[in-house]
Amino acid sequence: MREKSPHLYGVLITAAGVLLLTPDGLLVRLIGADSATILFWRGILFSIGIFGFYLLRRGAATLGLVQAMGKRGLLAALLFSLSTCFFVLAITHTSAANALVIIATAPLFAALFSWLILKETISLSTWIAISVCIGGISLIFLGSVGGGSRDGDFYAIICAFMIAGQITTVRHARSVDMVPSLGIAGLLTALIALPFSAPLAITGLDFMYLCILGLIVLPCAFGLITIGPRYISAPEVSLLMLMESILGPFWVWLVLAEVPRPETFIGGTIVIATLVIHTGVAYRKSRPVPARG
Repeated sequence: MREKSPHLYGVLITAAGVLLLTPDGLLVRLIGADSATILFWRGILFSIGIFGFYLLRRGAATLGLVQAMGKRGLLAALLFSLSTCFFVLAITHTSAANALVIIATAPLFAALFSWLILKETISLSTWIAISVCIGGISLIFLGSVGGGSRDGDFYAIICAFMIAGQITTVRHARSVDMVPSLGIAGLLTALIALPFSAPLAITGLDFMYLCILGLIVLPCAFGLITIGPRYISAPEVSLLMLMESILGPFWVWLVLAEVPRPETFIGGTIVIATLVIHTGVAYRKSRPVPARG
């Protein structure tokens, strides 16, 4: 398939990665352990999944790949680790719909960081999208006032910022394989969580969920999502990533009967619609103009 249609291959492999990632929030919700213990095991198992894949594929050369990332690899790992910490805190302190819709805005914040740090130009459509999404997020926050989930919404915002920083760092080092930084991020997450966690108090069922999450869902999903952009444009990747914001809350609703608030429906619709329109505009701009004969 790759030989016949690289673009179709990229779309399918990215979509498969995003679909694999959609149960992430549900699996975190199903685990009965505290947030720190979840983060400890999630980080350890995720690191085993990433480095296990590289060791099987590249063997001793894996160490060279880690060293080649340099300081940017460590920064990307730290930012991804912090995004993981705040993702789990968001999922456990607010509704899955609130958390995933807010986190979906990370690519827009990445554009903002690229403007500030990499001096890249931001188009007028991106500025408009950022402004509209901030309005949608504000509406989601408004629905959380008095509902005990405002802290979780705030954690989701920080998670989006950390993801945006990680995306910007990886783009700055686009000539280097930065996937091993995810394995380092897993170890950092476990170290951050260790003083506050109770790793040995985990139940058998919770550990099973964590193994599914850390050894299968996360490594396979992020591995596929990392391969996809080699064959399709960034706007297409962003558009496919929106599936998580839609399907993630759906799985939580289906299994745990968690119904989002009206403000989340309205604010989420504003955010998702804005992201869809923005990525559609970006995709049209990124397509080459056909030559006139």
